[in-house]
Amino acid sequence: MAVVLTVISVIAGGLLAYVNGVTEGPIQEIKAKALADGIKAVLQADEATVQSTDTIDGGVAIVYKTDKGTAVQAVNNNAFGGSIKVLVGFDAEGNILGYNVLEHAETPGLGAKAGEWFQKGAKGDIIGKHPAKNNLTVSKDGGEVDAITASTITTRAFLGAVNSAYQAYKGGAVDANSSATQQVKEAVEGVVEAATKAACCGNPEKCEDNFCTGDKENCVCGSNE
Repeated sequence: MAVVLTVISVIAGGLLAYVNGVTEGPIQEIKAKALADGIKAVLQADEATVQSTDTIDGGVAIVYKTDKGTAVQAVNNNAFGGSIKVLVGFDAEGNILGYNVLEHAETPGLGAKAGEWFQKGAKGDIIGKHPAKNNLTVSKDGGEVDAITASTITTRAFLGAVNSAYQAYKGGAVDANSSATQQVKEAVEGVVEAATKAACCGNPEKCEDNFCTGDKENCVCGSNE
């Protein structure tokens, strides 16, 4: 009985290896075509020839430089369902030409809307915007982008991936666990600090370079060091 089971296992293993060998080539071809089509789509081009590929931080981002612009694949691990992977196209100046959501595990009907919500003419439109000039964070965080209805976490992760793609495009380091680039983070912190001063003191100029502590009625200005 043991010998029979061993023979069956060996045969099954051989068949599985054969099937994997036969299907590996076609699968890779399908993936390559899907990537090529995705690059053309985000660059708004009928044809685009990849001239170089650069993998950053172990695959957190992949930069595809083409004759029609640069496409960058980036991932963010802080989405509601786990990770979200995007492909973003940039022109020579760094403006966003287009994007595709490559992978996600978001809720159908909610976070899964990321593929359409930020497209040209949609409510969260990011097309034509520049990550270093526009604050591509959620409006409720002080940014310029309207979040997907009932899916703020997904939106933050999506925008984090887009900003990471821009950092990779510029040749900088990428953090898959960050919800925004350092440039956007600093902009948001500036907005929050100004709002805190205004809410606490009612007069931001009163504190000059300091910050406010205490409530609105009992404002105390102190050093931020």
